Amino acid sequence: MLSITLRQLEYAVAVGQAESVTLAAERLHISQPALSVALAQLEAQLGKPLFLRRRGGPMRATSFGRGFLDRAEAILSDLGRLTEHESAAPVTLLCFEDLAPLILAPLMAAARIACPDIRITPMVAGFETLADRLLRGRADLAITYDLGLGADLDRQEIARLSPHAVLPRHHPLGAGPALTLADLAQEPLILADQGLSVSHMCGLFTRAGLVPKIAHRVASLELMRSFAANGLGIGLSYSRPAPAQSYDGQALLTRPVLDAGAGEPVVLVHHRASPLSASARRLAALIRARAALQ
Repeated sequence: MLSITLRQLEYAVAVGQAESVTLAAERLHISQPALSVALAQLEAQLGKPLFLRRRGGPMRATSFGRGFLDRAEAILSDLGRLTEHESAAPVTLLCFEDLAPLILAPLMAAARIACPDIRITPMVAGFETLADRLLRGRADLAITYDLGLGADLDRQEIARLSPHAVLPRHHPLGAGPALTLADLAQEPLILADQGLSVSHMCGLFTRAGLVPKIAHRVASLELMRSFAANGLGIGLSYSRPAPAQSYDGQALLTRPVLDAGAGEPVVLVHHRASPLSASARRLAALIRARAALQ
């Protein structure tokens, strides 16, 4: 079995193009003896000469050598395109479902201007699916809360959000500028039932020695806001959409929760063992820069 190396192919092609070992060695920045030895080893493996050697004259390819060098040059060209493929590959960007409506489209619009050559494949998922896709190598980057992420995932904090209460417009607790967990513990609560979200929110009350009254668990942030706007309880969330009304047009209020801790980190995540492509690194830098400006 032949054990030809890419380096040998590169040397042979260089000699064929230069028609000189000396000139090829100069172009490759190697010594002439080293190139001559590599070329002799290649011809020995092939069992045929690649070049006609004439003292003082150019090294011209043999009939066998011409076909071999043409194929070797094509292989090296294909390899070059293969290594360049990294920059053209799309970057799969995951985003946690509550954050996606707030940040995903603005980020993609900014990337289209700042990095027009990067193709982004966006995906929206819950905590469990998001972590699983990262661990399986099905995504390059993710933007999410720092919940449910294992040690194999590298994360960098890009923002920190504090929880806020969502109330109907005329709720008595909306008269003040802010609320406390003790205020909320006396009210029926509406929580987004997104796996880790419920346990995390309940943990805020538990650490304060309080027991929350959960009236409803709903499937999404907007459904929670709709329930709250229609007087079915008080919603609790970290994500805060700009409109002061629900999807069904009902007015609502939002008030910060003063004693809920330092807030929840929003993190940029990737698999620690999977190096990011050049495009993914550029997109990550853009995400960090936009977060720093907000």
